[in-house]
Amino acid sequence: MKKNFRSGEYLISSENSRLDLKVIQNYLSNSYWAKNRPLKITKKSIANSLCFGLYYKKEQVGFARVITDKATFAYLADVFILEPHRGKGLSKWMMNVILEYGELKNLRRWFLATRDAHGLYKKFGFHALSEPEKIMEMFRKDL
Repeated sequence: MKKNFRSGEYLISSENSRLDLKVIQNYLSNSYWAKNRPLKITKKSIANSLCFGLYYKKEQVGFARVITDKATFAYLADVFILEPHRGKGLSKWMMNVILEYGELKNLRRWFLATRDAHGLYKKFGFHALSEPEKIMEMFRKDL
């Protein structure tokens, strides 16, 4: 399965060995959704997910991870592109790569949560829950 995708000087890779944990941890631990997430939790989440790193030359400038059974379901999480690289179509490219990626392209159900990127995800077929009464969550705030 293809693991590297190029566009100009940018590369998307699903090889965890390329990931820059410092860049990922710095961004996530300051984000609204993962504020103060400990490094050990970030490491464990990466180890147990299918991850995509976005690189400019050799520097990591973006990230996304997919939690999946690789058969029926996926949850897209921790998506970011560093500020200096935004506005170049990179998030759209990364979404295309992820949704067309070998083990993921035929999954029936995808979920994600976002506070501010609805416009981006709508372009790829995501929408508000059609039957929210069927979806439940448990959020343990103090963990």
